[in-house]
Amino acid sequence: MASATYQQRRSEIETYFDRTAMAAWAKLTSTAPVGKIRATVRAGRDNMRNTLLSWLPENMTGMRLLDAGCGTGALAIEAASRGAEVVAVDLSPQLVNLAAARALHLPYANRILFYAGDMLDKKFGSFDYAVMMDSIIHYSPVDAQAALGELATRTNRAMLFTFAPRTPLLGTMLSIGKLMPRGDRSPSIIPQSESALRRAIAKNPLFSQYQLGRTARITSGFYFSQAQEVIKC
Repeated sequence: MASATYQQRRSEIETYFDRTAMAAWAKLTSTAPVGKIRATVRAGRDNMRNTLLSWLPENMTGMRLLDAGCGTGALAIEAASRGAEVVAVDLSPQLVNLAAARALHLPYANRILFYAGDMLDKKFGSFDYAVMMDSIIHYSPVDAQAALGELATRTNRAMLFTFAPRTPLLGTMLSIGKLMPRGDRSPSIIPQSESALRRAIAKNPLFSQYQLGRTARITSGFYFSQAQEVIKC
């Protein structure tokens, strides 16, 4: 069962993306012109998504993938184009509706099931791959690691996720971000120590059948995130 702090944070994230920042995120994830800062964030997110997709098979026919924190659906759409059956989940019903609308007329749209809800919901079943792009960056290390462990029990091949690495640069960026008007800010990003996270995964019995795989750090303006692959042996 998810902790009380996880549930509280989940509620805060849903409120932000569903009520405060819907228009901004719809624009950010489109091809519409944006300001210089948001352009760097868009470039960073595109780079990160492409990195995660490069770690997935080119042919995913017959495979099942969880896109946990699907946002406006770009990764889910690409995975479906490779033949995967995709469950795309996000806390924000408005983002999920936008994602479904963007996928509606694609020839492989029927391979994507969009849901507004919790990525940890057991009703979604098991998967060959689980992808969590910038989905745990707002949670405490304890809650983030617990979420990863929960999904590990239902993932058969590999998990790909991103986290905010604890570095002086990211600390400075977060401090600058706090100077922005409250209405423009998302729930705070909570950095994690890369080495501590890797040790926690190695020691967690839920990951006993996994090994750490590739990692990649992407920095682009105010976008700062690190991808990690965990492969089932």
